Amino acid sequence: MLIAGDIGGTKTDLAIYSPESGPHAPLAQTTVHSADYPSLQAMVREFLVNVNMSVDVASFDVAGPVINGHVKTTNLPWVLDEGTLANDLNLKAAHLMNDLEAVARAVPALRPQDTITISEGEPVANGPIAVIAPGTGLGESFLTWDGTEYTAHGSEGGHSDFAPTNERQIRLLQYLLPRFGHVGVERVCSGIGVPNLYEFLRDGENIPERPESAQLIASAKDHTKAIVEAALDPQDPSELCRATVDLLVSILASEAGNLALKVLATGGVYLAGGVALHLVKFLQEPQFVQTFTRKGRFKDLMERIPIHVITTRAALLGAATFGLKSLNNVKKREEKASLAPV
Repeated sequence: MLIAGDIGGTKTDLAIYSPESGPHAPLAQTTVHSADYPSLQAMVREFLVNVNMSVDVASFDVAGPVINGHVKTTNLPWVLDEGTLANDLNLKAAHLMNDLEAVARAVPALRPQDTITISEGEPVANGPIAVIAPGTGLGESFLTWDGTEYTAHGSEGGHSDFAPTNERQIRLLQYLLPRFGHVGVERVCSGIGVPNLYEFLRDGENIPERPESAQLIASAKDHTKAIVEAALDPQDPSELCRATVDLLVSILASEAGNLALKVLATGGVYLAGGVALHLVKFLQEPQFVQTFTRKGRFKDLMERIPIHVITTRAALLGAATFGLKSLNNVKKREEKASLAPV
């Protein structure tokens, strides 16, 4: 059997799968606080003991660049290595991948109920696919067709330069440059970026802040969540919080369009991540697609690119999809070895 995991700085999802159940139907599953454990090995051992199950293969995704099976996690004090994990957990194989590579691997396995379509477009069969995921940070990845199936590619595109598209965004860049030196797009298009937008609009653009909203946001453990909730308040939405969300959605639309152009995503663009899910209402408004397609002479091409929002746990699904293939390969090698002459 397979254990798959989506290793996050705040929480980790672990699940066990069999080839018969497939990647959409875990046999056992848990979510734990990552910082409560000294290592991934300790976390996995506890889970396996609790469910009283054994596994043969592991597949984990993690925030950070995985190079030759080795990664230093971005938001945890862990250094992970495939060989060490396999040895410590007594596994036949262990695989590590970037979290956005995992989201990309999930795309071919998505069911109709796993997405919300923002723009149907005119998809090209087997065309490249772009994935952009505003969560705590901003992740980007893509898929290409190799002639028989899609191949997923991770990236650290979320740390590329923020490119303003209008005068307000230019002022935003000027506001943040002294603070950060380098303003990556993640600084303005993610969970950690939302408070930056809020403060800019309050202090730089002088949009008034209601005392009651300010108090709720200041006292909240998660400022981003509080800002979005204030913007979505059906009775009395905060003008400043709504302006913050509008700016975020505009930047997300522009960056999604940039990524689509870079990989020529004629197969579609998929948005994932908690921030995108919380903002579906805003993504469905005409302004998102209008900004996405505003690419000068390439506007006609952009209008033909489909846009979808992934509603399922895509990273875990992608890790499980890859892991089940790995498990199948292990079984094939063992069967071949058993048939070899002695």
